[in-house]
Amino acid sequence: MAGRIDRVAVVGGGFSGAMLAARLAEAGIASTLINRTPDFGLGVAYSTPFEGHLLNVRASRMSALADQPDHFVRWLEANAPEFADPDGFAPRRVFGRYVQARFAGVEARHPGLIKRVVGEVTGVEADGVALSDGRRIEADAVVLTTGNPAPKTASGGSDRILSDPWAPGALEVIGAEDAVLIVGTGLTMVDMLLSLEGGGWRGRATALSRRGLLPRSHGERPDPAETPTPELLNGALSARMKAARRIAEQTGWREMMEGLRPITADLWTGVDIATRSRVVRHLRPWWDVHRHRLAPQVGAHLDGLLADGRLAVVSGRVKSITADAESVRLDWRPRQGPARPPLTARWLIDCTGPGHAPEADPVTAPLLISGRARLDPLRLGLELDASGRVLAADGSPDPRLFVLGPPARAAFWETIAVPDIRKRIENVVTRIVDDRSAPAT
Repeated sequence: MAGRIDRVAVVGGGFSGAMLAARLAEAGIASTLINRTPDFGLGVAYSTPFEGHLLNVRASRMSALADQPDHFVRWLEANAPEFADPDGFAPRRVFGRYVQARFAGVEARHPGLIKRVVGEVTGVEADGVALSDGRRIEADAVVLTTGNPAPKTASGGSDRILSDPWAPGALEVIGAEDAVLIVGTGLTMVDMLLSLEGGGWRGRATALSRRGLLPRSHGERPDPAETPTPELLNGALSARMKAARRIAEQTGWREMMEGLRPITADLWTGVDIATRSRVVRHLRPWWDVHRHRLAPQVGAHLDGLLADGRLAVVSGRVKSITADAESVRLDWRPRQGPARPPLTARWLIDCTGPGHAPEADPVTAPLLISGRARLDPLRLGLELDASGRVLAADGSPDPRLFVLGPPARAAFWETIAVPDIRKRIENVVTRIVDDRSAPAT
């Protein structure tokens, strides 16, 4: 069903949802932005109060507006000049202030076009969404911008297992000298260590992941993008990997990754399912640690923890996790070599990453059951078209249902960084504007 779209329900009020609502208002389209908390615009990433949690992207690339690349830096110059270095990495807390300031500014300039609703969406209906308290929000189109869900690997079973490390106050139970186990060695692990130290923690941590890979760091200065070669852009995955290694050796791996950054989504959509499957199974861990990098000062701090023996990293698989009133025991299988003794500590923090499971999510599961949506072949998420519209079971795009941000990873792969999300926002707005002006059928 096509036709005029006059009001959009945006489910999720983090960066993706708030900035989409702002752009819709600027295009003259009304929206209702629904968030579980009153902190519109922040989400998990930018709601941290800790000054040591820095952006993983330089300030010059963090504009919320695709057509104004210096928008964030100019805001910093006026509102937080101590962080206004375009090549620097501002605190995420400060970026959250910027997002909220932009959102509030659009609300003021376009009164009546954005409505804030605090509540939890429990279902997507034909003409809007249903909330857990019985309210219904009528809308001509719905955009799911629900962000990253909590990890699932070590959830439940004991208070000594911190299954959602971002939950308010989750780390406050950890004593200053307590030993900690961490499952996962990515960016969330780094954030948790920084938070613990910021609260006075002086203990030791052991982190486990399948390959024991740690995030790499940005260079001290911006790295120029190396133009991808034809060998890197075409052919079998093995040949592309060989070309990537050659470029990395000749010009630097950061330069090679910067060259790939603007075309990553095109590379992902341009290969077949078998190649995508190989990327997910074999390449993804290496891609993640080189693509999603740390601010240089954070990387140096992590190196210091390793050198001081306060952080140990091991590679292997979790066999079981058990806990009693005093400690947690993690039985594991090393990636290589003979069996190793169990790991024990006072606490275990699950840093395995977002637990995306659309088939189990109360909002998206009914869409799959009804045939209004379908999973992509690799079961990474809902299948979408190039505009972010959800594909029904028969493969047709739903002109009234969109996905934006991290939940759109199956379609675009890179959907978590601000430069990628703002591009997707423009795609969604353009599609909605076009559908709004189309004649009803």
